[in-house]
Amino acid sequence: MLIDTPELTVHKPKFTERKYFVVLAFVTSLFLLWGIAMSLGDSLNKHFQNVLHISKVRSAYVQLSLFGAYAIMGIPAGLFMKRFGYKSGVLLGLSLYALGAFLFVPAANTTSFGLFRIALFILACGLATLETVAHPFVAALGDQRTSDQRINFSQSFNGLGGIIGPLIGGFFILRSGQEHSNDLVAVKHLYVIIGTVISLVAVAFSFIKVPSLNDPHVVALDAYATGSTDKAPVKLFQRKHFVFAAVAQLFNVAAQGGTWAYFINYGNDVMGLTTEKASYFFSFSIALMVLGRFIGTLLMRYWVRPNVLLSIFALCNIVMCVITAQHWGWVSFAALIAINFFFSIMFPTIFSLGLKDLGKHTEQGASFIVMGVVGGGLFPFLMGLIADKNVATAYYLPIICYIVIFVFGYHYPQLNSASRDNQ
Repeated sequence: MLIDTPELTVHKPKFTERKYFVVLAFVTSLFLLWGIAMSLGDSLNKHFQNVLHISKVRSAYVQLSLFGAYAIMGIPAGLFMKRFGYKSGVLLGLSLYALGAFLFVPAANTTSFGLFRIALFILACGLATLETVAHPFVAALGDQRTSDQRINFSQSFNGLGGIIGPLIGGFFILRSGQEHSNDLVAVKHLYVIIGTVISLVAVAFSFIKVPSLNDPHVVALDAYATGSTDKAPVKLFQRKHFVFAAVAQLFNVAAQGGTWAYFINYGNDVMGLTTEKASYFFSFSIALMVLGRFIGTLLMRYWVRPNVLLSIFALCNIVMCVITAQHWGWVSFAALIAINFFFSIMFPTIFSLGLKDLGKHTEQGASFIVMGVVGGGLFPFLMGLIADKNVATAYYLPIICYIVIFVFGYHYPQLNSASRDNQ
């Protein structure tokens, strides 16, 4: 049911409180910063193919280094956050981000793909830490009933970072005719700038005073989280909606990683575009993702339940993938671009739905859902095996992922109800 009058139109809770404005603005900026880093990885993917003369399949190690870090850093970041708090977690993430960026200097100097992967892995450990911390951080900055809206709003700026990343990559790394288009000097200079900016952001955040926070997921549902006095406490993995959310997030980021990894290749091989122009079209597709998040936030606030909108967008992307896999020229390319619009709300909505009603397990739950990002490092290998022969045909594979997401969204009310019935 799309319209839910009692919940969506009557006595709507506040988006956030005035006392949280500064902190929310700063934490939202973190979404922007890791969006830039993640989308730059796709420009590096193509540049390494050209400069280091590696295949599409081997270039997928770029995605594995980026997304694989989430599988390793997700739980440690959650434990660190629980022990030392949100602010310390943010500072740790920014420090690792900056360190990884600065390691691009020796990697470029030695022309070592292996060292580049190590630098990317350390940088991505910082991104995984930021992502583990930032989602429950944003959720804690107001009423739990509006956490979907806050996370989608903040994720919109992650999409903005996704626009900026390909623009930076296209101009500084992939632009034809520039002095360093066939070497790694531009890459080195760019990441020195990024590392410096991130270091300055970390210093600035260290001076920001974070108000005392009581995570609404924990406060409102502490009794639910621990169980009643006559029952054993319910464990995290007994909550079906959380378990399915973690699985859906794995497939969701798998679809994203594969789709993004070969977008520029699709522009080259299928559309005959230059690498630079293809990167600009990629940036435009990310702009549509930002638009989709803002529209999705409004729809969820006033008209459509988050899980229903998630299912609708998953169905739309199944159709877009089928069209993309055909060789219909600009029609297929337009469908590829449109995938990011419908992809827009998926990550934050799955994340938020998975955290609902977890009580004291919220931080631990966030860690496991973040670990699902490893899917973005695994799926490009599968797509790459097909893309080396026909990049368009490779876009049939993400359909599997969107089917899983559709099922999660469609059955979410029953899953959440089943979690409550365990009490």
